[in-house]
Amino acid sequence: MSAGEGADGWSVWPAPAKLNLFLRILGRRPDGYHRLQTVFQLLDWGDRVRLRLRDDGRIHRPGDPIYGVAEADDLVVRAAKLLQSVAKIGQGADIVVEKNIPLGGGFGGGSSDAATVLVVLNRLWKAGLDEDALAALGLRVGADVPVFVRGRSAWAEGVGEELTPVALPPAWYLLVDSGVSVPTAELFQAPELTRDAPAATIRDFVSGSVLGNAFEPVLRRRSEAVEALLQRLSRLGPSALTGTGGGCFARFGTRADAEAALVQLPPGSRAWVAEGVDASPLHRALRDR
Repeated sequence: MSAGEGADGWSVWPAPAKLNLFLRILGRRPDGYHRLQTVFQLLDWGDRVRLRLRDDGRIHRPGDPIYGVAEADDLVVRAAKLLQSVAKIGQGADIVVEKNIPLGGGFGGGSSDAATVLVVLNRLWKAGLDEDALAALGLRVGADVPVFVRGRSAWAEGVGEELTPVALPPAWYLLVDSGVSVPTAELFQAPELTRDAPAATIRDFVSGSVLGNAFEPVLRRRSEAVEALLQRLSRLGPSALTGTGGGCFARFGTRADAEAALVQLPPGSRAWVAEGVDASPLHRALRDR
């Protein structure tokens, strides 16, 4: 994944996907949000965001979106307008997202796209916000945005915004979109969801004693497609649900092993092989420019 700038003024930037290597719910806060623990694994694969500055102050998403979200509701547009307002920027921007990450799969596509817009426009507009300020803006857009703003795989707590960078073992992942998308709010309301798990530590995770996704048993019961996919993946390697969507993954030690598993999936499967990384491809691209 790389960034480049053309003579037409467009620049292209990575928006990497993520995995939740585990996810548990510790309880509910007074404001109604749930307290979580998870590990975010960033991937060297994802969407691409194209940006071009405008002099008229307008934030515009040219063309018809391939993902069916109205411009006013699009996280990338909301992120750009929020940064523009807070930093009192007179310039605008055209924004185009080239989607690879499946919608509603729990791979973080919308959040990552929004984070890329925040981080890159902060530079292109010379807004001058530091990482903490950008992460705080990102949290106003979505709970998963801060991890992409900070650009490091991390142990996460709170609603996902309390981040501790972690160095994860090298791994390759087979990602599979089950095609099942359930609204996050509906999953949080599921009566069978475990909402009072005991708190874990990073040491627990490293030892392997903290595994699983609190939403996995809920989705396995509700969706035959998710159940069948996880059963198939479990025969190929250690596997799990990611996030609160219908996306699943299996972990492997090498790219060759992940690609060998990929060819064992049924023809027509929406599946990809990606490498886990500790540092975001977006931040690498920023350093290279």
